[in-house]
Amino acid sequence: MKPICKACGTQYPEGEPPRACVICDDVRQYVPPSGQQWTTLDTLQGGHTNGWRALKDDLFEIRTEPAVGIGQRALLARTPHGNVLWDCITLLDDATREIIRALGGLKAIAISHPHYYSTMTEWARAFGCPVWIHEADRQWIVSPGDAVQLWSGDTLPLTDDMTLVRLGGHFAGGAVLHWGSGAGTLLSGDILQVTPDRSHVSFMFSYPNYLPLSASKVRAMAALLEPFEYESVYGSFRHAQIEADGKAAVAASVDRYIELLEDRFPDPARADGGEPARS
Repeated sequence: MKPICKACGTQYPEGEPPRACVICDDVRQYVPPSGQQWTTLDTLQGGHTNGWRALKDDLFEIRTEPAVGIGQRALLARTPHGNVLWDCITLLDDATREIIRALGGLKAIAISHPHYYSTMTEWARAFGCPVWIHEADRQWIVSPGDAVQLWSGDTLPLTDDMTLVRLGGHFAGGAVLHWGSGAGTLLSGDILQVTPDRSHVSFMFSYPNYLPLSASKVRAMAALLEPFEYESVYGSFRHAQIEADGKAAVAASVDRYIELLEDRFPDPARADGGEPARS
């Protein structure tokens, strides 16, 4: 039995479950009030299924219903140079295997940060491909294997038109995937979290525990991303996408975030920029 943490969906090696999930014990995640609980892939396959949705040409969302763990989606990018799975979900079932094989299989799996490692070694084994993870997040790999490949530095070309970019922030090795040239696409995980208005992103050290990143960290992330051109941004969750003017939206979001941290954000309660308006 390979135990899977119910709270985050991370699979551990064969054997008895550990006392606690190291991913959930970290301040960026949480152990539910009900305590640490475990499941298995066989159990999940009996009560869950993966749904598919085309987001745009050659980009597909794969999302499990009912949700498992954090509830993120994986994105399948189909390219002439080989297909890449961006981020990973826990459930891998027969239907998903067949659909991906029919689409041309996988050249690689690339993962933004440890919260989405899930059952990555099961996926890699099923499709005979590597899993790319930044070496700065090595300590969070609980199920190592020959398929897991560590990369270093700030960029890694995956295909002729895909580049992994390490931005850090949420995790030291936190990465995004840039796809295409000109009006390209950015697959952001929640290193850049697309907000509900679908016209901004935000940045956090811990989302569930509401711990922000510093202004200096966000400035550094923005500088690493600046050389890349992109029109759209696709995040971790359903409908978390900016479909036009993505680079401008990210730049405006960086400014807004830093202004707020530095107490320079315009207060709408101030009628003339001075004292707060009084009723």
